[in-house]
Amino acid sequence: MTSQTIRARFAPSPTGYLHVGGARSALFNYLFCRRNNGKFILRIEDTDIDRNIVGAEQKILDDLRWLGIDCDEGPGVDGAFGPYFQSQRRDTYDAACQKLLASGDAYYAFDTNEELDVLRKQAEAAKTGFKYPRPDPLPTAADADRARAEGRPVVVRFKVPDEAITIHDEILGDVTFAAGELDDFVIVKSNGWPTYHFAVVVDDTHMEITHVLRAQEHLGNTPKHVFIQRALGVPTPKYAHLPLVFNIDGTKMSKRDKHKAVRQGVKDAIKQNNMTDAQVVELTGASSDAVERWLKKKADAELSMDQVAKLAAAAGVTIPEIDVHDFRVSGYLPEALLNFIVLIGWSPGGDREKLTRDEMIELFSLDRINKTAGRFDREKLLAMNLDWCSAAPTERLVEAFKDWATLNDSHMAALDDATLGRVLDSCRGFRTLPDVVAKAGILFESDDAVVFDEKAVAKVLAKNDGAGFAMLESLLPQLESLEPWTAEAIEGFVKNICESTGSKMGDVAQPIRVAVAGRPVSPAIGDTLVFLGRDKTLNRIRRCLQQR
Repeated sequence: MTSQTIRARFAPSPTGYLHVGGARSALFNYLFCRRNNGKFILRIEDTDIDRNIVGAEQKILDDLRWLGIDCDEGPGVDGAFGPYFQSQRRDTYDAACQKLLASGDAYYAFDTNEELDVLRKQAEAAKTGFKYPRPDPLPTAADADRARAEGRPVVVRFKVPDEAITIHDEILGDVTFAAGELDDFVIVKSNGWPTYHFAVVVDDTHMEITHVLRAQEHLGNTPKHVFIQRALGVPTPKYAHLPLVFNIDGTKMSKRDKHKAVRQGVKDAIKQNNMTDAQVVELTGASSDAVERWLKKKADAELSMDQVAKLAAAAGVTIPEIDVHDFRVSGYLPEALLNFIVLIGWSPGGDREKLTRDEMIELFSLDRINKTAGRFDREKLLAMNLDWCSAAPTERLVEAFKDWATLNDSHMAALDDATLGRVLDSCRGFRTLPDVVAKAGILFESDDAVVFDEKAVAKVLAKNDGAGFAMLESLLPQLESLEPWTAEAIEGFVKNICESTGSKMGDVAQPIRVAVAGRPVSPAIGDTLVFLGRDKTLNRIRRCLQQR
């Protein structure tokens, strides 16, 4: 390689939002480059045309930007090694393929899917692992042209050397793969586009990638990549395979978890006669056959996430957060999520947990990465998010809340920054941003939106012969004339009522809360009534008194 600068890359496929495990890989690459004054490259691997989703690359870019993971080269960031979309690099792959064909390290093949299925079944019957039978002699370009003319699918396969190979991994050490473990795999598909294994090697070479940090699930692919590098006569980057991200129960954290959770919820609802198969079909708008296949776990792809979300709402199921966007929509701070995922499989040492981005960069090194899978503890993430929210300056919370409120179409998105800042400060102690709406959102809706909780009315207002209602009745004229209408004045007024009547704070404040919010939960009583304003406060109390 001509460059001595460390160069690492994150190369997602545009098939949807960024998985949190992918975000962890991106973060580790980013930190590694920043720690070593290297270059972090973002490359979009979009050659699998059938799986690409229109607009998905922008979703990935948005997710990375939200997390604060910025690249030195990539889409929208010019560099000397672009373009950074694989779909724009076809000539490079074609040239590399021709080199392998010319050297005899690759060859044409034109088996149909049916013919390959027969070979696999024969291997299964013989209880031997399937390996593609390399033809002898190898097909020529003329043979490939004739096959195309006959309408047969023509691919290019790599001729895997019959030898053992040892991969040195910067985390796992030396890993040896025995001779004969790999068969001759496809490097160029019948549509002319390279497979992942071929494109990634060509791109890493041309972009002068020095280090490849990726998930351990790719370890088995690395021999293929090294064999191709040797055949092309190009350098092999250093590999470091990162531990996988598991759920707390030890299962792999996957986007399928969303389907799994909703599927079980729908099945339970059907079993309890709260939902019928016909209703499931109607909700999704899918065919009954598609719904049946989805329910029987035969194909998650039968239903889109929009359809799954409709079923989740109907069945009362909370869809687990899996993608970065899920956590953004759920009201987590990006700095909290970033802090949390960096600790999955990596340790800063010294029992430290809360880390800023600069501290992560300062402490990051490959020798602190674990070999075993890390667990995604959602309760720990919630606790960490609470800590970050509690410590965040008001201005930062306002920025984060506005982003969340806009994504969720919350009515509180319309609040001005000053008011929103006061609301957020009054709700300090919340775990996620939706908690703020749960606590204070009703104060910014119309008066007739208040729905009185029956248990709260019974316990706070009607109990003891309607003591709560009586308290409201006595407070109403005094609140009408209270001056000034400030949090301090209101708090002082409530305190004076308690002292003059011998009442407890809850005997005064809680009836007011139920009257104005419908339930005994809101910010401090002074803040609550200031957010409402005098007119809305009095109107809601009068409306509440009509509940007697």
